[in-house]
Amino acid sequence: MLELFTYGFIIRGLEAGIIVGIIAPLIGIFLVLRRYSLIADTLSHVSLAGIAIGLLLRINPLITAMITTLSASLFIERLRATKKVYGESALSIFLSGSLAVAIILLGIAHGFSVDLFSYLFGSIVTVKQTDVLWIAFVSFIVGGVILAFYKELLYITFDEETAQVTGIPTTFMNTIFVLLAAITVTVAIPIVGILLISALMVIPVVAALQFKMSFKQTIVIAEVLSLVSVVFGIISSFYLNIPSGGAIVCIALLLFIGSLWWNRGVK
Repeated sequence: MLELFTYGFIIRGLEAGIIVGIIAPLIGIFLVLRRYSLIADTLSHVSLAGIAIGLLLRINPLITAMITTLSASLFIERLRATKKVYGESALSIFLSGSLAVAIILLGIAHGFSVDLFSYLFGSIVTVKQTDVLWIAFVSFIVGGVILAFYKELLYITFDEETAQVTGIPTTFMNTIFVLLAAITVTVAIPIVGILLISALMVIPVVAALQFKMSFKQTIVIAEVLSLVSVVFGIISSFYLNIPSGGAIVCIALLLFIGSLWWNRGVK
């Protein structure tokens, strides 16, 4: 099995995957507890439109995906804050609308390609060293912002109205939060893929919640489950010759089923 680590693309995939596996649950736990999990799925579909723009214009699709998801996240939060459109409705509009735009753009760009499938489902083969450095840099920023505003994010997660009364700038914090979610979705695309990134952000967190621990302990458990999913998913994708994103999420699902079984056994 050790010969696996003689391949450069496996090392790069593991490096990028571990970074993503650490950062995804940090955002995911706030999404789940705020009952806002659908935003990860929505932003992933928005990023597909960004990828399509990049492929059409022949520039780095991850750059256009980042710009598109950041712009959409700001617009979604704006709609939610003004209450002109209910939160779930705004997400549904962006999810279906961005998918429609992506389909049209891909049609103009003469349909699907091998590159597109790697973006949809993740592929460790396509991860370059520059991608690893980019993912590490962006994830470091995301992690730093979460640590800097940890108390504020925690407060608005459990009681946004009281947080606003106590003087916490909830509008600013919500904007920061959706931007962090958009960035996390984008950096995870090469490893997990557009269609599966929301699962990596949500499933380990939901599994960790089954253990009914404190907030910080739940984060630690979610991190462990996420990393196990990523590492064994990448190894499985190599030996079984399957997309890394699918393998990672399947292992995450098995761990979730195991957490349900553990929870039932405790009761």
